[in-house]
Order: sequence, then structure tokens, then C-alpha cells
Amino acid sequence: MANLLSKFRIDYSDVIVIPDVAKKAAESSRMEFDQLIEDFKAKTDEEISKENEGILISEAELLGQREKTNRHVRLRELLLENSRNSSLVVMTLPMPRKSSVSAPLYMAWLETLTRDMPPFILIRGNQTSVLTFYS
Repeated sequence: MANLLSKFRIDYSDVIVIPDVAKKAAESSRMEFDQLIEDFKAKTDEEISKENEGILISEAELLGQREKTNRHVRLRELLLENSRNSSLVVMTLPMPRKSSVSAPLYMAWLETLTRDMPPFILIRGNQTSVLTFYS
């Protein structure tokens, strides 16, 4: 990574490779996330109908997205640990598959990543390589 940053003349002070992003997030972080989505959770499955589908988060959706939710909560822990004092944080925007996650859950993921952080840029590409360099 350091070599790639140097090739593009991007100044940096530290490059930290984080191998344990899939590790289970701390219980306190999970509780913060649960508190964040509390107002958007459906109390019962019957509460979700065609007219409010995608507006509320069902228990089934939370179970189905458990790993992704844990990844975002864990990323927040790592960002706080390693980037709290950064001048700028740049991160690839996590893009969900169409109709696979409700808007409130997706926005909660983004809020989890960026809340109380230094200036944060989320970048979304179209999965096309745009960087070309010659060695």
C-alpha cells in the first residue's frame, strides 16, 4: 500500500493493515448500533406491509444482515482506534445490492461509520479501474 501511495505521490504518515475486520464487534458498540436503529425497527412482522416496506427494519432483515452489520460496527471501532486524529478519512462507500437492505438499515450503517469522526469522504465507483501507472 505504501508503495502504491508513493507511486501516485500521495503523502501519508502511516499505513496500517488491519487483518481482523471480521472479528466480532464489542458489545458496547453493538448496543450503540441497536440504540441508533431502535426507532426504525418494526415491533412485529405484521407491522411491515407493502406501504411501509423499506421504511422499517424487520427482525428477519437484521438476522439476514447480521454479518454485514457486524462488519460496519467493527469498522467503526477500527476507525476510531486508528483514524480519530486524522485530518481526513477516505473510504469506499459500502454499496448494498438492490432491494437487499432497507434504507434505514443502510443509513444506520453509514451513520455508524461516520458519526463523531473527522471529515469523512465516502467514494463510490462503478467497479471500473481508472488508475494507470507505469513502473
